[in-house]
This record gives sequence, C-alpha cells and structure tokens, in this order.
Amino acid sequence: MGTFEDLLEALAGDGQLAHVEHLPVRPARFAELARPLPDDLARILPEAGLWTHQAAAIDLARDGQSVAVATGTASGKSLCYQVPIAEAALEKGTALLLYPTKALAQDQLRALGDLAEAGAAGAAGAAGLVPAVYDGDTPTDIRAWARRHATAVLTNPDMLHVGILPNHARWATFLMRLRYVVVDELHMLRGIFGTHIAHVLRRLRRLCAHYGSSPVFVFGSATIGRPADLASELCGLPVAEVSDDGSPRGERVFAVWEPPLVDEASGQRASANGEVAMLLAALVESDRRAIAFARSRKGAELVARYTRDRLSVELADSVRPYRGGYLAAERREIEQRLFSGDLRGVAATNALELGIDVGWLDACILNGFPGTIASMWQQAGRAGRTQQRSLAVLVAGEDALDQWFVAHPRELFTRSPEPAVINVSNPFVLDPHIACAAYERPLGPADEEFWGDDLDEAVARLVRDDRLVVRRGRAVHAGRPSPASTVSLRTGSNDEFRIVVGGGAGESMRLVGTVEGARAFTSVHEGAIYLHQGQHYRVVRLDMDDRAAWVETADPDYYTQARSETDVRVLSAEQTVSVGRARLSIGAVEITEQVTGYRKKALGTGEVLGDVDLDLPPTVLTTRAFWYTVDERLLLQAGVVAASVPGTLHAAEHAGIGMLPLFTICDRWDVGGVSTAWQVDTGLPTIVIYDGYPGGAGIAELGFAAGRRHLEATLEAVAACPCERGCPSCVQSPKCGNLNEPLDKSGAIALLRAVLSA
Repeated sequence: MGTFEDLLEALAGDGQLAHVEHLPVRPARFAELARPLPDDLARILPEAGLWTHQAAAIDLARDGQSVAVATGTASGKSLCYQVPIAEAALEKGTALLLYPTKALAQDQLRALGDLAEAGAAGAAGAAGLVPAVYDGDTPTDIRAWARRHATAVLTNPDMLHVGILPNHARWATFLMRLRYVVVDELHMLRGIFGTHIAHVLRRLRRLCAHYGSSPVFVFGSATIGRPADLASELCGLPVAEVSDDGSPRGERVFAVWEPPLVDEASGQRASANGEVAMLLAALVESDRRAIAFARSRKGAELVARYTRDRLSVELADSVRPYRGGYLAAERREIEQRLFSGDLRGVAATNALELGIDVGWLDACILNGFPGTIASMWQQAGRAGRTQQRSLAVLVAGEDALDQWFVAHPRELFTRSPEPAVINVSNPFVLDPHIACAAYERPLGPADEEFWGDDLDEAVARLVRDDRLVVRRGRAVHAGRPSPASTVSLRTGSNDEFRIVVGGGAGESMRLVGTVEGARAFTSVHEGAIYLHQGQHYRVVRLDMDDRAAWVETADPDYYTQARSETDVRVLSAEQTVSVGRARLSIGAVEITEQVTGYRKKALGTGEVLGDVDLDLPPTVLTTRAFWYTVDERLLLQAGVVAASVPGTLHAAEHAGIGMLPLFTICDRWDVGGVSTAWQVDTGLPTIVIYDGYPGGAGIAELGFAAGRRHLEATLEAVAACPCERGCPSCVQSPKCGNLNEPLDKSGAIALLRAVLSA
C-alpha cells in the first residue's frame, strides 16, 4: 500500500507538492465532574471517562452558565449538552435543540434515543428524556404529540421562528420548564443569517421570561476566533468559552497541492477538479477510503465523474457524488455504503462538512481553500475520526486567497481562526423581528432587557410605517396574521424575486428558488444563465411588477456575466485612521448600481461570444463600508500616471476583496467594491469595500480593524503571482460589474508598496 508520503511523491510533478505538514498524535486528557451525576445517569458516561473540555462544559451548564464549546471534529461536543439535558429531564425540565439541517437533527434524535435507553432502568427512562423532531417534515399528529410529551425538541431556526414562537401559547408548558437551549454549528451563524438568529433567540428568551423560565444556552462550534463573543451576541447573555480540546487525535499528514501552470503569461493553471480527481482515484486504487470536498454541487458531480473515468470498472462503482438536492434515501444509502466500506470514494459538497458521522475515512481532499480556517479543519477532520493515521490535501484554486496560502503554507497551521460577526443593530433585520415580537406579545419598556436602546428606535420606525400601534404605553402589532412568515432568515431584505419554471400551455408551474431584490438584476436578468442544484436555467423574462424571473431549463455552452455601473455616496465617516501613507475610514454608505448589459462567455475557454445591452432601473443599497483614500501625489511618486490610475485602483480593490476572508469569516460574494480616481465625498482617489447586505452584517468593522495587515496580505498576493498582466489568482474577480476592465496589476503593486513604505 505504501505511505501517504510515497503516494504524494509519486503523483507530484514539478512544484505541485507545495508543502507537507505532519501533525503528531495527540493523547486524550480526562477530567472528573465537579459534582457527581445522579446514579440513574452515571451509566450514560463513557467508560474511559470524560475528556477535559467535556467535563468543563458540563460543569458550567449544570451551574447555570451559558457556554460555547469550540473544539475539533470528533471531539464529543454532543455529550456536553446531552448530559445536562438528561439530568434536567429527571425533574421534567425540557430542552430545545436547534440544528441548521434536518439531517443533523435526525442524527441527534438517534443519539438522544440511545441515551434515553441507556438510562431506562431509572427515572431517566421513558418518563424522563423523551426526544422528538419538530420540523417541516413532521406530520401534524406527531407535532401535537411532541408539544404535549417531548422533553427534548429538536428543530431548526426557521421552524422556531415561524412555527413555535408565533404559536407560543400551545408551547406554554414546554417553555415554562425550558432549562437548556442548544445551538449547534455556531460557526455557521454569521452575517445576515446570524443576525436573524440573534433576534429569534431574543424573542425566545422574552417568551420564556413570560412563562417563568430562564434557559441556559449551550453552543457547539468548530474552532473559530472568539466563539464566546459571537455566542454572547447571538443570545444576549454572558457566555463562557471552552476551547481547550482534550480529545485524542491520530497522526495526520497535511499536504498543500498546487495545480501546474498551463500558461505563464495569463497565469492559467490546470483544472483543480482534474487534480482532485487524480488524487481521489489514486487513493481509491491504493485501498484507502477518501472524501473530496467540492465548492459546488456541479463540482461534486464533475469530480466524481472524472474520478470514475480514471478507475477500472470494478473500482469505478465504489465512487459516488454526494450533495444537496438528493432524496433522503439516496443520501442515507451513500452514507451506509461509505460506513460499511463498500464505498471507497465520495465527492461531496459541504453537506458532509457538518457533524454527521459517516464512518471510517483515511483521507480528505479539499478542492480549494473553503474560505475559513474553521471550515478547513472541519472538512479535514472528516478523516481519521477513529484515530488512525490520516491524510488531508488542500488543492489550491486560482483565486488570490488560495495562492496566498500556497506562498505561506505555515499560516494554515499557525494562524488563529477567523472570528465570525453579526450586526444586531441592523434596522433591516431588527425591525421585522420587533414586529414579530409585538405580534407574540405587546412590547413594553421591560423589553429593553432584550434589545437595549435599539428597541425604542425600531418601535418608532414601525409605528411610522403603520406596522405597530401604541395602546396604553405598549406597542401592539397592527395586523392580524403573524408577520413571521414574511421574514426570511437568510436575507437582509424582504424584497425577493421568485424564480419560476414552466407555466406554458399544458405545463405545470414550479418554484425553483428565490433571489434578493438587490441581486436580482445581476443574477436573473433577461437572458441570464442561472445555475440551481446542478441544473442550468435560462431567464426568459424578468417581471418587475410580479417580482418573478421566468426561466426555462437549458444546456448552454456559455455562461453570462452582468455588466453594471456602480456609484457610491458616503453618508457618514465615523472613524478615520492612518494606514501607512493612506487614510482608512469606516461608516455608512449608499451604493447605487445599474445593470447595463451582460456578456456571454464560452464554457471552459472563457472566450467572449458577445455583449447584450439591457435597460433596467438602478438599485440602491444602504450599508456599511470601509474605504482607503490616497493623495494624488502619492500615485505620482509610485510612478502611476493619470491614465493608469483607474486600472490601478480597480486592481487593488479586487485583490483587497479577495484577501478579506483572511481576516473575517466571510466570502468575497458577501462584499462589493467601488474604486474611483476621484470620489465626490472624499475628494480623493478612493477604494471602497462595502458589506453586500442592507444595513451591514459586521464585515466592514473587521475589515477596518485589519487595516495594515489587510493591505500587506493584498500586496503579497498580487506581487507573488507569476502572471504578467493580472489573472484570477491576483486581481481579476468573477463578480466584477465592469467585466475586469480596466485592471493594472503593476500599478496596484507600485501603489500598495508606496502606501506601506512609511
């Protein structure tokens, strides 16, 4: 079979094996609970004992302290809340467990069921811990049974928001006894989604207080920066942090793999999908079980197909794709085949990144840096869960962040995990939830405990909009139906376009999905090619009155890129600091964008096939941003002539956006940018990087805080790229409204060096 190192050396061409890191065996560390469990529950503890972080978290929760447990994959985080929940059930206390996916809830249902059986000899049996799933798939009769009998209800944030809180009277007994609220996958609760969850949890706490309970929150997370700060922002309470992982880990070999350069002038590299497929096929052939994570559903399908093409007929059947959109039975079948050893290779989206145990894996391949250190370790941790020697390979993509890590591989293993942020004061998210809270119970001065000073301002805005009325000193919802069903937890605005297929003569109409109004003109304009769950659709008509994009299925040989013009207006500059020879500011901005057309590009080659004009109205986004200003004399000193200034600033803007995820858990698609040789409000050459959501999600604040570190990383990424004029690895952006024109890579390098030379 040979070692992992032998296999990598045999496959690697010149420069492909950029780095190999050996992570040594880590022994387990054990600890006792501060207070012994009741005899009925002692039997549920592992025979070997509790790991140190488990004991610490259980002690805190049992003492009434909310806690965030941020430890590695397979570190037994579930036991940190299972034990306190089982103990509370002895006294008829209840627990609410929130999971981001139905699959995780079902997994945990089985685990809690096993726990109940393990304690069945005493009061921890059927009369104690009674778990039940309550989600959109739960039949009506089971929902009624769960409300009456379950002591541990497993659900998701959407069902809590729409199904439970507006109907809290039906849950009165459950909420009266609520002792614990578990929030799993904390690291996913960032940005706009996390901001929504923060208000859902405040609404929950408010209703619990009405019924006489004050639950303890237990958060489970992959390793992220400042997990307790994020958890505290989410629930509005002090939260203790447990992040010293006491679980054992087998030896891990971690390699960084660079696809070979195909064209030095353009910077084009070999397909990352092809490199991942080569590695996955080699691992399968060497009798190892492996998983390859792809960035998209289509990527997972392609990697699986390319891998199967490389294998014999017998081995090809042991490789399958795994992604969202499959039926539950299909997913379970793949998981079972992988667990049993029948399946040797899986190409998956991050549907398998979360805490579902799919069994015994030897190796994990990451198709591109997944955006955060937290996700990287979450994915890599899928292999070696039984403490055997394992392999992880990061195959670098073309974008700037991936290439920066190729140049600085030690940063992957020594860099502190990025923090995730939310913005609970964002009025675009706050106001709808205050309306929901008023529907659930009239609002009064005492509710400042949950929303602070933001409450009065939100109520005033809602009263002006006739959504709330004030009666006898309390704010009451003005409408009859619950507003919760109109509030999406995934967007910063309730303005959405439906994406609809069919509806022709004799053809049934089907909803494909939705897109935020602010992004509709760039993603579902007439003629756009839209990809959803691996299926391509062509937009036939964009109906702005009906807020719908009518699409047809397509199999195009091209893709589309919207062309737009963007203008920025600075509403307020709240803080300004010096960063080298530039000035860095943060504040509120208004972004006006008008889509003027789109470009068709050939799949595979990127060849321009043509441009099409569009006549669409402008969209306006009020959000948060940080911006750099430089003096015109500095540009001259850097050797940037007047004609090169727009391309210089544009290239620096793109590179800066590409490197921003290095400092915050975000994606380049979460932010936008505008650069101009003369900005009307600053009166100077300016680069603006703005939060892509109405009101902002907290990303601008972390970008501002990164300051010089952000510019240094941006300069390194651009200067180290071997291309001549700029490529996707440095200054080109896949989301540029100007279709990456103009760009001046050498000017950006000269400017950034001049800024940082002070």
